[in-house]
Amino acid sequence: MEFVKPTIEYSQLWPLFVVFGVACLGVVLEAFLPRGRRYLAQTVLALAGLVTALVGTALVGADLVSLGDGVARGNLAMEGTLALDGPTVFLWGVVLVFAIGGVLLFAERRLEGGVSAFAGQAAALPGTEAERQASTSGLDHTEVYPLMMFAVFGMMMFPAANDLLTLFVALEVLSLPLYLLCGLARRRRLLSQEAALKYFLLGAFSSGFFLYGIALIYGFAGSMEFGAINEAIRNDLGNRNLLLVGMGMLAVGLFFKVGAAPFQAWTPDVYQGAPTAVTAFMAAGTKVAAFGAMLRLFYVAFGSDRWTWQPMMWVVAILTMVVGAVLAIAQTDVKRMLAYSSVAHTGFLLTGVLGAQSVTELADGQLTSTQAVLFYLVTYGFATMGAFAVVTLVRDSGGEQTHMSRWAGLGKESPLVAGVFAFFLLAMAGIPLTSGFIGKWAVFEAALSAGAWPVVLVAVLTSVVAAFFYVRVIRMMYFSDPVGDGPNVAHPSVLTAVTIGVGAAVTLALGVVPGPVLDLAGVAGEFIR
Repeated sequence: MEFVKPTIEYSQLWPLFVVFGVACLGVVLEAFLPRGRRYLAQTVLALAGLVTALVGTALVGADLVSLGDGVARGNLAMEGTLALDGPTVFLWGVVLVFAIGGVLLFAERRLEGGVSAFAGQAAALPGTEAERQASTSGLDHTEVYPLMMFAVFGMMMFPAANDLLTLFVALEVLSLPLYLLCGLARRRRLLSQEAALKYFLLGAFSSGFFLYGIALIYGFAGSMEFGAINEAIRNDLGNRNLLLVGMGMLAVGLFFKVGAAPFQAWTPDVYQGAPTAVTAFMAAGTKVAAFGAMLRLFYVAFGSDRWTWQPMMWVVAILTMVVGAVLAIAQTDVKRMLAYSSVAHTGFLLTGVLGAQSVTELADGQLTSTQAVLFYLVTYGFATMGAFAVVTLVRDSGGEQTHMSRWAGLGKESPLVAGVFAFFLLAMAGIPLTSGFIGKWAVFEAALSAGAWPVVLVAVLTSVVAAFFYVRVIRMMYFSDPVGDGPNVAHPSVLTAVTIGVGAAVTLALGVVPGPVLDLAGVAGEFIR
């Protein structure tokens, strides 16, 4: 057999390779740099790599638009394993922006008295002399930066994958670093390690479902490439049972990753136990990557069988919204409340997935489901990262104070911090003049255009329920008496302040002037088939 040299489109994929190269270089720095120099070197390297990749993504996107008469046109790269189209480039840009915010939060040291929020020595058992020595010595776990870059690489591959094997590899590259990062908290290490173990075990379980689903789909279609799977569905050449069971198992893996019910059980525990900087990055970045992969899989590979999977998506969307909104009411911890809020937002995003997939199915001026979901991911990500960044500021000598009783009276102690957090909560509730209102309007309109009005009705009702627990926190901050010595607010460095400020500014801007980002999502066009 003659070997055929594979074709790699370096001119279009180089932002992806930059992120991977920076991750590998970060590992080398950990091996050869003295410990005292690693923090600055890793922070600068990660930021430089992400900014370079973001600029490259913009250039690649501009080339795609220039070839498509105002709408991005794509092509298959890496021998058809990756799809480089408008939605891919849009999602790359969003992931990279959130990754930059994540690096800024990772690099914060003022809040912990000159060290980061990550354990000085992860191998030391909690409560032992080794842990105390690592803490008193001011050691930093700077391996978190290359781990984060590997996760970003997986997040960029995930929505671009055009075959099932590449999709699975991207899923694991994305997930494994996050499992480690969740267990590296400097404080409350047992809770952090418990969160990491739960995330790992449930993630491995869902990956098993995903892999078995790949095998069944391959048995049905005789190919792992999305276009070939769609063609096999059109021709109905195989055993229909293999397709249905395989589709369901693939959905289990993706529903776990986005935190959809009934696969959301890991979300509150992991969000609460992980270092808050990791929670912020994971909540925003993973959601973007996983929904991008979900849209491509169901629209491209299973697009011809939409009437089969849409009823399943209706049920999961409704269940996710109800579970997220109802269980959030019972929470007494701010991070767990935000976790169940994330579950509810997953349901809203699934509502958008039910919309019309192509502009040819819509009247002029209506939004496609891809456009609506992409916009919602932007609005959700900035508000979520900003909210979790604010959580890091309310603390005492024992670290972050996330029990809601410790937030009572925050409006008197620090009106600015309370006001910004209240603004993020109002955006998540979908109050007008915030990005959340426009985001919900977009996904609801997309779903209505496809006739999914029962799901939209449930979404509106759960939005009202969700507003209750958001307003409850706001009322506690402004109208409740402080408990004990009251909430204590730490003064962050410019790194966390910039993350919060940008999140608030974008949340306000997209609520007042959403047109540019909606237009950009429209220019991204549709997934290539």
